[in-house]
Amino acid sequence: MSFLFIPRRTYSAALTAPFSCSNSQISYFARCGQIDRARQVFEQLPDKTVVSWNAIVAGYFQNNEPREARKLFDHMPERNTISWNGLISGYVKNGMTWEGRLKEAREIFDEMPERNVVAWTTMINGYVIHDKVDLARKLFEVMPGKNEVTWTAMLMGYTRSGRIEEAAELFDAMQKDDVPWSSMIKVYERKGFELEALSLFRLMQLQGIRPNFPSMISTLSVCGSLATLNHGREVHAQLVRSLFDCDVYVCSVLITMYMKCGDLVNGKRVFDRFTSKDTVMWNSIITGYAQHGLGKEALQVFYDMVSSGVPPDEVTFIGVLSACSYTGRVKEGLQLFESMKSKYLVNPKTEHYSCVVDLLGRAGKLNEAMNLIRDMSVEADACVWGALLGACRIHNRLDMAEVVAKKLLLLEPENTGHYILLSNIYSSQGRWRDVAALRSNMRVQSLSKSPGCSWIEVEKKVHTFTGGDITSHPEHAVILRMVEKLDGLIIEVGYSPDGSFVLHDVEEEEKVHNLRHHSEKLAVAYGILKVPKGMPIRIMKNLRVCGDCHAAIKLIAKVTEREIVLRDANRFHHFKDGSCSCGDYW
Repeated sequence: MSFLFIPRRTYSAALTAPFSCSNSQISYFARCGQIDRARQVFEQLPDKTVVSWNAIVAGYFQNNEPREARKLFDHMPERNTISWNGLISGYVKNGMTWEGRLKEAREIFDEMPERNVVAWTTMINGYVIHDKVDLARKLFEVMPGKNEVTWTAMLMGYTRSGRIEEAAELFDAMQKDDVPWSSMIKVYERKGFELEALSLFRLMQLQGIRPNFPSMISTLSVCGSLATLNHGREVHAQLVRSLFDCDVYVCSVLITMYMKCGDLVNGKRVFDRFTSKDTVMWNSIITGYAQHGLGKEALQVFYDMVSSGVPPDEVTFIGVLSACSYTGRVKEGLQLFESMKSKYLVNPKTEHYSCVVDLLGRAGKLNEAMNLIRDMSVEADACVWGALLGACRIHNRLDMAEVVAKKLLLLEPENTGHYILLSNIYSSQGRWRDVAALRSNMRVQSLSKSPGCSWIEVEKKVHTFTGGDITSHPEHAVILRMVEKLDGLIIEVGYSPDGSFVLHDVEEEEKVHNLRHHSEKLAVAYGILKVPKGMPIRIMKNLRVCGDCHAAIKLIAKVTEREIVLRDANRFHHFKDGSCSCGDYW
C-alpha cells in the first residue's frame, strides 16, 4: 500500500492559491454569510448563465439584502421560471422582516409571464405563513390545477388562525389521499377537538384510506386524552401490523396512552418488551405510575433507570417528585430534590419547586412550604402558589390561604380556579359575606367557573355528561333512575351528602339534588348500566373530583362490587371495595 505525500509548502500554497470560479462557490459563500466574496466570484465568471444569476440573487436574499437582490434580478439578461419563483420565495420567506415585502412578492407574481404551480403555491403559502388567510383563499380560488400541497397549505392556514370550521369545510371539498387526512386529524388533536379526531380517523378507514404513521400517532394521543382504551388498543394493533411498534418514540406514546387510560398492565408490558430504552420511555412509565399514585413503583423505576446508565432529566424529576407528593413520601421526595443539582446536575425549575411545595403542603408542613417558596432560586409562578393554596384548602389554613390567593389573583386574574378554591375555604368557615364578595368580583369581571364534564367510552363511543344537565343524553331517564337507586344504596351503608361542595345560597334539598347530578356520578351510573360486570368502569373528568363525589363513588364501588377508575384533572383514582388508591390524599 502506498500513500501520497504532500510537502508542507505545497499544501499551504494549495490553500491560498486562486481558485476557479463556479456557481457552487457563489452559493457556498452566500450560505456562509460572505456575500461580498460570493459577488466577487460572480463578477469573475467569464460566462454568466441564468444559473449564476439565480445563485447570486438567492444569496442576497439569504443575507437579508433584498434591494440588491431585486437590482440584480432587474438586470438579468435572461430569466427562467426558477428566477421568478426564487424572487417570490425570497420576499415571502422574509416578509415579516422587511416592511411591505409580501406586497412586493405579489407584484412580482402578477408580473410573471407564465406562472407554474410552484409560484402559485409559494404565494398562497406566503399569505398563510403571515396570517393573511383571506388573501390566500382568494388566490387559491382562482388557481388552476390546485395540487395537494396547496390544499394542505390552505388547510393549515385556517387552523393556524383558529378557524377550524372553515378548515373542516375545505377538507370536505378536497380530493385527498392519506396526507390531508392525517393533517386534519392532527389539527383536531392539537386544537382540542378530540372527538372529531376520533370520528375522522374512523371515517378515514371506512373510506378505504390506510392510516399512515402521523395519523396513528395523533389518534393515540387523542385516545390517551379521552381515555378511550378500546380505540387505543386498535391503533396499537395497526402499528404492529405496519411494523411501527419497534420504534422508541412509538413505544413511549403507547406507554403514555395505556397509562392515561388506566391500563397499567399493558403500559408496563410495552415498556418491558423494549430493550433499548431511552429517557423519554423511562419518563413515560415513571409519570404513569405517579399519576396512579403508585409512588413505590415510580421510585423503583427511577432507580432502575439510573442503574441502567440512562441519565434522568427535568421531566424525570417532575415524575418522581409528583409520585412522592401523591403518596406522602416527604423524606424521599426531599432527598431526591436535594440530589437533583448536586448528584444529577439538573437545575430545579418552577415545576420542581411546585412538586415539593405540594409534597410539603399535603403533609401539613405549610410553613416549610412557604419558606421554600421564599428561598427559591427562580421566581415563583402561579403553579407554585397554586400548589400551596391547594394545601391551605386541605388543612383549612385560612390565614395563609388569603395571602396566597392574593398572589395568585395578581398573577392570573382571569383564572376562576383560584376564586373557587378561596370561596370553598370561606364556605367551610361560614364566612358567607366573603364568599358573596368573591362571587360579586367574578361577576364584575365576567368570570365563570368551567362546568364539570365527565365522559366514558362504551362500545367504542364516547358519552359525555355535564354537571346538572341530565336531559341531553338520549338515555337520560334510565340513567336518572340508576342515579337514584345508587343514592339509596349508599345512604344505607352510611353515605351523607356533603353540601359544602355546593353553592351556599341554595336550599338544603337543592344542594342534595345538585350533588346527585355531578357529572362523574352520571358517568358512573351509565357505566354500571352499560359496562359488563367483571370489567373496570373507566371515567374521565375535566376538573378535580369533588370530596362528596369521591366519598360517594367509594361506596358505589363497594355496594355494586365494581372497580371504578376515575381520572380527574390531577390524578387517577382506583375505587374498589369501598376504598380509593389515593388513600383520600389528593
